[in-house]
Amino acid sequence: MSIEAGGAGVPEAWGPSAVASVSRRDAVGIEIRRAIILGRLKPGDKLTETQLATSLGVSRPTVREALNQLTREGLIVQEPYRGIRVADVTKEQIADIAVARVGLDMLAIDAILADDTDRRLEIVEEGWRQFERFAFHPDPVVQHEAHLAFHRQVWAASENYLLLKLWPVTESHITLAIAEDQTARDDPERAHRVHEELMKAIRTRDRETIHAAFVAHTIRSAEELLTLLSE
Repeated sequence: MSIEAGGAGVPEAWGPSAVASVSRRDAVGIEIRRAIILGRLKPGDKLTETQLATSLGVSRPTVREALNQLTREGLIVQEPYRGIRVADVTKEQIADIAVARVGLDMLAIDAILADDTDRRLEIVEEGWRQFERFAFHPDPVVQHEAHLAFHRQVWAASENYLLLKLWPVTESHITLAIAEDQTARDDPERAHRVHEELMKAIRTRDRETIHAAFVAHTIRSAEELLTLLSE
């Protein structure tokens, strides 16, 4: 349910898709993602094809296709003899993901700063405008998607092939972490503020300032979340 990039990496208008434009497999995937984001399905929760097919009113083969796709993305884990479950996200994994993300984000930033025309920076600005549009939306899933879309736009602006290939798996791990965060502290004001500070840093075009902002945004936010989860 992520925002699809338009020309030159700029996202097109987005939101819930019309039913006719979404396959039944994709619709099932969207509903499972939504349940995870809202905390209705939690890390480690077991799933069955029969249960999902009944609750969603679709066939088991359709559910199986959706689960296979979510498994490839990393949101769902399927293990022999242990069944299907929502992927776990441990405290150690949250910390590891935060550190890795800063490194990958700075790889994108280096490519953006290397563009003297500011074309790549404008792609990030468009992502920020989209984020601001939906940051306080009453639907927490829309807020979540706006958050993800902004960070994807930073990677898209870099036009780095590897980053774009890595994004789907990265997005799934971020989804699990954000879902935990939204459960622990539902605070759109804070989310907007920390992203605004990050965008201000990116506009300086100063690498050290931007790196410090990403550390504050990602690693310190992860540390705050871990503290909340411990409590």
